[in-house]
Amino acid sequence: MTVGVLALQGDVREHINLIDSLGFTSISVKTKNDLDRADALVIPGGESTAISKLLVAFELMESVRQFVRNKPVLGTCAGLILLSDEVDGKLPDQELIGGLPIRVSRNAYGGQTHSFEAEIEISGERENVAFIRAPRILDSGPTRVLATLDGDPVAIQHGKIFGASFHPELTGAKVLHRLFLDAI
Repeated sequence: MTVGVLALQGDVREHINLIDSLGFTSISVKTKNDLDRADALVIPGGESTAISKLLVAFELMESVRQFVRNKPVLGTCAGLILLSDEVDGKLPDQELIGGLPIRVSRNAYGGQTHSFEAEIEISGERENVAFIRAPRILDSGPTRVLATLDGDPVAIQHGKIFGASFHPELTGAKVLHRLFLDAI
C-alpha cells in the first residue's frame, strides 16, 4: 500500500514522516506518474491558492479530481479547502478539486498571528492539533463529523474522503491519519 503526499507546496515532509511512522509506504506526488503509483493521497496544509495554481500549471488538476472520485484522500487545512465543493473567500481564479459536499470559509480561525493549538477528541482519543490560518467548516452537509472544536466540526469524513481544518502533522497527532489509513 502506497500513500502519496501531494508535493507541490505545504507540509509535505511532515505528512510523509507521520505516514512512515504508522508503518505505511509514502511517496511524494509531483507528476501524474507519481499519482498513478499511489493507492491513497494526502493533500497537505499550505496555501490553497498556490496549490490550486500549481495543480493547474503542472496539469494535475483533472488527474487529482479523478483520483478523489475513486480512491481514499485526506486533506488538511488547505487540502480541506481544495476538497470542498463551496468556499467562502475563494479568489475568483482559484480552482477547487471538490468532492466534499461541504462549505468552508478560508482563514476563518484568524490570520497567521492568531494561530493556536487545541486539544480535540477524535475516535475517543484526545490530541493536540495546530490551527494555522485554518478554514472553518460552515456546513458539514451529509458528512460524518469526526471531531469538533467549540461545537464546530473540524474533522469530517465522506465516504473515502477525509478532511480536517487543522494540521495534525505539525504536532504529531496520529489518530486522524490512522482512521484514514485504516479506511484504505
